[in-house]
Amino acid sequence: MPKLKTHSGTKKRMKVNKNGKVLRRKATGNHLLEKKSAARKRTLAGVKELTGKQAKNVKMKLGLK
Repeated sequence: MPKLKTHSGTKKRMKVNKNGKVLRRKATGNHLLEKKSAARKRTLAGVKELTGKQAKNVKMKLGLK
């Protein structure tokens, strides 16, 4: 069976740490920041962990499973 290619869009947007957790950035934190409150921008600044089926699908697209 041939090797699977990694999904280049997923590879740019997701990161798998050494414990195997899939991390992603939160959406809507890049533009139109003047109208967003400081608290909302702080919330958007962090990373979020994917769990369950979503994490499994991302790992498959990255060729880790």
